[in-house]
Amino acid sequence: MKQIIVAQLPKGALTPDHFRIEDAPAPVPGDGEVRLKVILMSIDAANRSWLQGATYRAAVHVGDIMPTYAICEIVESRAPGLSVGDIVAAEAGWAEELVLPATSVAQMPDLRPLSHLLSVYGIAGKTAYHGLVGIGRPQAGETVLVSAAAGSVGGYVGQIAKAMGCRAVGIAGGPEKCRWVVEHLGFDACLDYREPGLNRALKAACPDGVDIYFDNVGGAVLETALFHMNTRGRVVCCGAISQYDSTTPSGPRNLPGLVVVKRLRMEGFIVMDHAADDAKALASLRKWVQAGQVKVTEDIIDGLDHAPQALIGLLAGDNRGKRMVRVAPDPA
Repeated sequence: MKQIIVAQLPKGALTPDHFRIEDAPAPVPGDGEVRLKVILMSIDAANRSWLQGATYRAAVHVGDIMPTYAICEIVESRAPGLSVGDIVAAEAGWAEELVLPATSVAQMPDLRPLSHLLSVYGIAGKTAYHGLVGIGRPQAGETVLVSAAAGSVGGYVGQIAKAMGCRAVGIAGGPEKCRWVVEHLGFDACLDYREPGLNRALKAACPDGVDIYFDNVGGAVLETALFHMNTRGRVVCCGAISQYDSTTPSGPRNLPGLVVVKRLRMEGFIVMDHAADDAKALASLRKWVQAGQVKVTEDIIDGLDHAPQALIGLLAGDNRGKRMVRVAPDPA
């Protein structure tokens, strides 16, 4: 089988040379373990942050299989309660197959296509829901601003905001993406952060200020957004993609001043923190999808070999919707 190893840790922009593809013997499960065939691998900006050292998970080292969250099929089981053919989610790796303890996999519904288990009903949709609803606590009529609005999480944040009666304003890179966010996803407006004058554009697009800012990028965009927050606004910190490839990361210069003056609540989160509310999130997401209020947007790249470039491209912003790599077809 094939697997992708971390060849060297990046000290700047990620390149294909930071990885290498290896052949390895097919893994053999022991007692209490299962052998998994990887079907779909999630590609997320967080993957890049793992290469910088320990975060909410252990640091990734040279020689490790590049870790990922994946949807897999059990092809061999030596654990009670798990059978061949079961579909599971797992903290897996960039590999065609792997062996894991049965306790580290979660059985999933056989919902087709399986890609939806990574996008709207998976890590992307749940991150959007838990961040916006659980932390942002939107009220109808409020203005929700979201960066990386064409991305896997940001697109769902804006659509959920609209479904809850809010005004949704996005920030994305390039005029084509901004048009897509408005015309396809239904945002009220979308601003191109690459154009000069983001501060003026935000003032025009949010004349009544911003009640909730869902931040996926950090850096200069976060700094600009803070100036437009209303008193007692909420800032949901989901990621900082603008900083991950930089050797000199920068933070907003208006912290903590504006947080104090405007009495803002600024909170970071990891989607796993809210697992107790997953059933509520999935029920709401299914309702909105069925009603046409939330569109499923997926960006699927075929082939394990393409995983490094898929991540590099994601960091450059060339995806629309949830990016994933297909390693094997959905089982019949």
